[in-house]
Amino acid sequence: MSGSVAGCTDTASGKKESATSQAQSPAVATDSSNPFFAESPLPLHYPQFDKIKDSDFAPGFDRGMADQLKEVAAIVDNVEAPTFDNTILALEKSGQILNRTSTVFFSLVGVDTNDARKAIQAEYAPKLAAHRDAIALNPKLFERIQTLYDTRDSLGLDAEGVRLIERYHTDFVRAGAKLSEADKARLKTINGEQARLGTQFSQNVLAEVNDSAVVVDTKEELAGLSDEQIAAAAAAAKEKGLDGKYVIALLNTTGQPPEAQLQNRALRERLHKTSVARGSRGNKYDNTAIVSQMLKLRAEKAKMLGYPTYAAYVLADETAKTPEAVNAMLTQLAPPAVANAKREGAALQAMIDKEQAAKGEPTFQLEPWDWAYYTEKVRAEKYNFDESQLKPYLEMKNVLENGVFYAAGQLYGLSFKQRTDLPVYNPDVLVYDVFNADGSQLAIFLADMYARPSKRGGAWMNSYVDQSALTGNLPIVANHLNITKPASGPTLLTWDEVTTAFHEFGHALHGMFSNVEYPYFSGTSVPRDFVEFPSQVNEMWSDWPSVLANYAKHYQTGEPMPKALLDKVLASSKFNQGFATTEYLGAAMLDQSWHQLGADQIPAADGVMAFEAAALKANGTDYTAVPPRYRTPYFSHIMGGYAAGYYAYIWSEVLDANTVEWIKTHGGLTRANGDRFRQTLLSQGGSKDALQLFHDFTGQEPKIQPLLERRGLDVAND
Repeated sequence: MSGSVAGCTDTASGKKESATSQAQSPAVATDSSNPFFAESPLPLHYPQFDKIKDSDFAPGFDRGMADQLKEVAAIVDNVEAPTFDNTILALEKSGQILNRTSTVFFSLVGVDTNDARKAIQAEYAPKLAAHRDAIALNPKLFERIQTLYDTRDSLGLDAEGVRLIERYHTDFVRAGAKLSEADKARLKTINGEQARLGTQFSQNVLAEVNDSAVVVDTKEELAGLSDEQIAAAAAAAKEKGLDGKYVIALLNTTGQPPEAQLQNRALRERLHKTSVARGSRGNKYDNTAIVSQMLKLRAEKAKMLGYPTYAAYVLADETAKTPEAVNAMLTQLAPPAVANAKREGAALQAMIDKEQAAKGEPTFQLEPWDWAYYTEKVRAEKYNFDESQLKPYLEMKNVLENGVFYAAGQLYGLSFKQRTDLPVYNPDVLVYDVFNADGSQLAIFLADMYARPSKRGGAWMNSYVDQSALTGNLPIVANHLNITKPASGPTLLTWDEVTTAFHEFGHALHGMFSNVEYPYFSGTSVPRDFVEFPSQVNEMWSDWPSVLANYAKHYQTGEPMPKALLDKVLASSKFNQGFATTEYLGAAMLDQSWHQLGADQIPAADGVMAFEAAALKANGTDYTAVPPRYRTPYFSHIMGGYAAGYYAYIWSEVLDANTVEWIKTHGGLTRANGDRFRQTLLSQGGSKDALQLFHDFTGQEPKIQPLLERRGLDVAND
């Protein structure tokens, strides 16, 4: 299914094994009672959120699957010899209703789920897996694709057409097209069970986040939080029927943002321990059994397809190619990262010792729940500022419109106009028309910035409509963040949230600038370990002086952020990088440890957490004060689209660091640089080899040194 999802969380529906699109197809009929049965009449086929009911999804799926199977049968039963048009293009054009239904459904499950949608997801995940298998494991269909693959260079196609045949062939082979009928039958069972387990895992993660919200009895315990945060905690408690109390909602990461502010150490400890216990505390949302079952099924599938491990299977289709290549990079980075983290930890311990001595109280050992809190104290001492000083200058809509959009205007000539006439699924969602420099429409962009109990954690981009010259469609893309909405007043961001906004918009640009012929290659349809690269590059503009000066203005007075404060932000860019790199590598290497096991090596549910502890130790990332960014039972990335792929962020960052260096040496924020990046890379989608796109832009092979310098891993930091 298309309707791609990129960004910093799991994918909703995974890579498509049979391409679907929104192209015109004669098999599609219309029915005015269901908005998925015909293309939306709204601009650029924008979804009719005001007309879509939960009761529309099941008929949309049923009709969509049935229609696509008829379309596939017509391809297979065609008595004419296979051609590019009657086989590959026919597949590209198939599945319109299914694509429309899936795209909206899986997006809404992520951003605003409910009991009805959970039930539909649980029912249809295995059905959709079976549907994909019915296409990918159809021997007569694969026979036609194989014929075209064998003759692809003599068909008179351009490079993109040849590549499309090659990708279809690869996808079908990786989906099991060459297996025996007995193995195909077993693979279908595995895929159906994986779909069921993946759905249950994701639903458990969200339920556990909500169930684990920390209840606080008194306002005094919340000392250190702002008045707005305390008001939001009181409002959250009231929603749960806990009038007079306070509720701290959790994010899906191990670390929780309030830990940086809460003065009450006992509450910080409770918050942290609640966070890390999620998914492994023996309740109805415990994910350890699901993890064990899922990993065993993946290992079995990989072996069936000719790979020693699931990691080997996944990585064969990424730019990394092998587990050995990933291991070599991660093991090169881990020792200096952990060493840096331990140096940072020593500075935090010294701060603790000093403060406790000043109070005449015994000192205590640095623990994970102390890290963020004392990091802010050390930052304040070292750079004479803390994060809270920045927030008044980082009002959310100003950051978006005068920061994120402004940078895109300077770099690419884009302009943005908010519109309020299109329906949205939540009143907080912002909608913008996006225009090229010549005034022509490029895309529609949605910004869904706030957290809510019905929304999954993290930040991500997804596509509602994919660009394609074949279909004539222009893109509709959305960014999703999880910013806590204040009970009243302005939404003031942390620096991390600002960076995330720029990052996710990098994915959005990748989708909006797509200029490909075929839906298969549209936008972010690139390898997992490449897709983060363009979005990481876009982060560079968050603290680019002319961009920062345009958006970092006090929300009350409009005064620009003082230069002295701005200089401190820039000077501290490598501060706490040991922590950031270590918590990330802990999770990335844990992902590889799990997926480089054979089926007979995977522990049962009661051994999952022990294996995690052993893996962290074996990987050299078991520094107690810095736990992994995700623990296994709530590691949504690796139970979804980033299985054996969480390394992709640091792998992509090598390309990012090289590219940022290239841009800086070629004039920085200029239209010339933006146009070059757009033309050579962002517009190409997956229509060319990913590393070739990098080379086309920079003219060089990637080097690891710029990454080491950025993360402070080339030299020992003080």
